[in-house]
Amino acid sequence: MKRIGLQDIARLSDVSIGTVDRALHDRGRVSEETRRRVLEIVKQVGYRPNLAARALRRRTIRIGVCIPREIHFFYDQVRQGLDSEARRYEHMGVELVHRPVNRLGAGEAESVRGLLKENIKALIVTPGDPDRLGPLLNEAEARGIRVICVASDAPGSLRSSVVCVEPELNGRMAGELMVRFVQPGSRVAVVTGMFGTADHRKKIKGFTDTFPRLLPGGVVAEVLEGHEDEDETFLKCERLLKQCKDLAGIYVTTANCLPVCRALSTRKNHRAVSLITTDLFREMVPYFEKGIIVASMYQRPYRQGQSAVRLIVDHIISNHPLPATYYLNPSLVIRSNLSQFRELRQVGTVSPDA
Repeated sequence: MKRIGLQDIARLSDVSIGTVDRALHDRGRVSEETRRRVLEIVKQVGYRPNLAARALRRRTIRIGVCIPREIHFFYDQVRQGLDSEARRYEHMGVELVHRPVNRLGAGEAESVRGLLKENIKALIVTPGDPDRLGPLLNEAEARGIRVICVASDAPGSLRSSVVCVEPELNGRMAGELMVRFVQPGSRVAVVTGMFGTADHRKKIKGFTDTFPRLLPGGVVAEVLEGHEDEDETFLKCERLLKQCKDLAGIYVTTANCLPVCRALSTRKNHRAVSLITTDLFREMVPYFEKGIIVASMYQRPYRQGQSAVRLIVDHIISNHPLPATYYLNPSLVIRSNLSQFRELRQVGTVSPDA
């Protein structure tokens, strides 16, 4: 007779094997309803722990991680999500091997090459230059190292999955929202990080397709590439505001919004330009309060990190297939709901990701 295992309990309970393990050992992050359902099924099937399998799970599951340090407002949250979820699986031998790069696309190929020598079983990476990085991701997959992209994609590669807020949807939502803030015939601009990054490129497309279609006479007058550099972005925005004195709105596709906020702050009538940003961190709050930022598209970076680790563990431990895409729904941040997001909660409070 086949022995009942955790994988069978997971299947019968319609949850992941990690959830079963947390329910059995009271490790948290399981609802009371789910825990009762799992325990009832365990009782019904007469499950007994397999000590040999438990010993096997103590093997090390090394997961390589290559994400940028900057923009730290965003990537610190991704990293915290990665680390917190990895700690939940420490008893299964999960170990993260971090090889960060300073900025998106800077030295990422060298970092990934180093990780491929670290006996890793999976790779989590944020591709800034997917064309250059693609062959390395293909090599990893050919060696049985599952690749999950986080926050940006390498769609031309053989990567297994991507975890992010669907970028074109993000851009479309920003375009539709901008229409609510400006008058027909208005000229607006987009400020992005790098044209070569898939996430940035798709957000631009979503916005530039949507805004002029929904606003009579609406024009996207300029798309600025700031290369995630604060000084470069500030100077380009300052120049744009001087040249386009009738500019009615700006959409920033990355978390690098502070230089745009500062450039707008130098204008006497900064409320004449509706600024829609991306993500949320404490330094943005004064600009919400002053009315410089009218809304932001929140990408849930902490949850992105959590989800990437969880997908890998469920795949390696219980053979769950990896989805080609794992899209999170973007959230709209406005001044009245700022406090509801984890980045602005007080340290020490319970803060499930918004």
